[in-house]
Amino acid sequence: MFSPLPMKHLRIHLLTEDLPLASLILADSACFSPDSRDSDAEAISEIPGESYRQLYRRARSRLDKISQQLPVEPVTVDSHSFFVDQSMLSESNDWLGETWQHCSAIEEERHRLREALQKIDQLKETLADFHDLQIDLGLLQQRERFLDIQIGRVPIDNLNQLEDAVSLAGYLLYRFSHSQSTASVVVIGLDTNQTSQLKPLLDTAGFQPLDLPPEFHSEPEQVQADLQRRREQLATESQQLEQRCQNLQAECHQRLQQAAHTLRLAAPYVALGAAAHSRGSLSLIQGWVPNHQLEELQALLEKHLTNPFIIEARDPLPQEQAHVPTLMVQNRLLRPFALLVRQYGTPRYGEVNPTGLFSISFMLMFGMMFGDVGHGAVFIAAALLAHRRLGEFTPFVVIAGLSSILFGFLYGSLFGYEHILHAIWIAPLSDPLYMLSVALGWGIGFLLVMNLINITNRLKLNDRNGALFGTNGLTSLLLYISLIGLSYRYYQDGSVSTAWSILAIASLFSLFGYQLIESQAPVGERILVAAIETFEAVTGYLSNTLSFLRVAAFSLNHVALALAVFTLAGMSNGAGHWLTVVLGNLFILIL
Repeated sequence: MFSPLPMKHLRIHLLTEDLPLASLILADSACFSPDSRDSDAEAISEIPGESYRQLYRRARSRLDKISQQLPVEPVTVDSHSFFVDQSMLSESNDWLGETWQHCSAIEEERHRLREALQKIDQLKETLADFHDLQIDLGLLQQRERFLDIQIGRVPIDNLNQLEDAVSLAGYLLYRFSHSQSTASVVVIGLDTNQTSQLKPLLDTAGFQPLDLPPEFHSEPEQVQADLQRRREQLATESQQLEQRCQNLQAECHQRLQQAAHTLRLAAPYVALGAAAHSRGSLSLIQGWVPNHQLEELQALLEKHLTNPFIIEARDPLPQEQAHVPTLMVQNRLLRPFALLVRQYGTPRYGEVNPTGLFSISFMLMFGMMFGDVGHGAVFIAAALLAHRRLGEFTPFVVIAGLSSILFGFLYGSLFGYEHILHAIWIAPLSDPLYMLSVALGWGIGFLLVMNLINITNRLKLNDRNGALFGTNGLTSLLLYISLIGLSYRYYQDGSVSTAWSILAIASLFSLFGYQLIESQAPVGERILVAAIETFEAVTGYLSNTLSFLRVAAFSLNHVALALAVFTLAGMSNGAGHWLTVVLGNLFILIL
């Protein structure tokens, strides 16, 4: 719970002919992590290299793109495995390339037909604007020598004004359709110098030109029939194309399954990479496996491999700590907390896993901030009702509700009422200073534990200097403790303790000296950097400690909001009173 699972380093010696099946078994076990570091085994060309992996990735990409058009059934592992050499993989890759060319041509044709259908639909929508104009639309597109023709829409309120204006300019206005807000019009006149006078009139009336597509070359009804005929033709072509795709699917199905099977068998080689080595007929695979799954993995290999093999297992060496993969304990209750912890990083092998401590501290802090029996019950009920949407975060919300209920009993609060339940501990507003001191003490304890965890982690990684003098190391911890001691002594009797002062000064100069030695800059810059790092250590402890006062502030704010709700509710009677109480509690929950 408080550290990653213990791991074993494996060296599996086996015959080269069993290497393909062994790789599949290790890959499907989901517990084996390849170790690609150099070993004492000499690698030769029988083990896939970088060219093999590039070839695999190219073939895998082509198969994935093909499967979007020609479905490929999932490939399962069976005992009929074989060695996928580079020539076999190259053959599959070449065939997949040819097949992808056919699929690509079909996709391009499908895209062309889709665009053509969309264009026809758009033309049909545009044609609706000219449906009532019973003339040859092609004539309106021609540039006549002596005629100026303008087609567009005008706001219905400006229509009469525009008609009078264009008539004075020697033009005719013909309205061929209208809606509630606009009218579609044709403005026709002689193409003279008066054209320059027409544009300002049209702009003033809010005239919006209508473009006639070149496809509109006859009367609207004829154009409609032509578009419908073209659409039916495209639909027929689409059906023929889909039939062609189905024929290709039937023709290539078996070969696609073979290619998928080949890639499935080649995948473990790519995953193993430099973790597999070979010399003649003997091969070696090295990697990491959780301690508790070692026997299970060995049983799988014994079940499927026909030839003898040897497994060497040992604990990680101290110098290997940085290379050992981390596998955290999978606990359903702690999984949501683990997801939040991983947002900051994953503990290295051998380090303390903070998930358990984080879950406990979160539960206590949330309950202290939001302690109310009724509100906690609402959280639990909401989590159970929305468990499908919350998924694995359901326990997270339930735990928060339980913590709220626990502190609700300690505070004696039920939906803000403090006279129904007797407070087991304290009502927050009865002694705000005490609540602030509790939150401050909680923060001090939390930071002390974090320091101890950091020191433990550095010692496990054999970083003794970091454990003694590094950030949040032993020296920093002594400085923090001495500052707490000085503050408490001054708060109690207004004096300064000599012992705490000596410890604080010694710790401060030790941190400054360590930063001075570690820095590689010139002397002046060294002093400046060391002073800044030391100052940040002191201010960091101070700010982090004071930040825990927010825990008490939230608890006091929660009670104060409830008090405000009941003050408002007391101003009304009957249904108004209870409506204010319900809405007020809902407001507090949402806030």
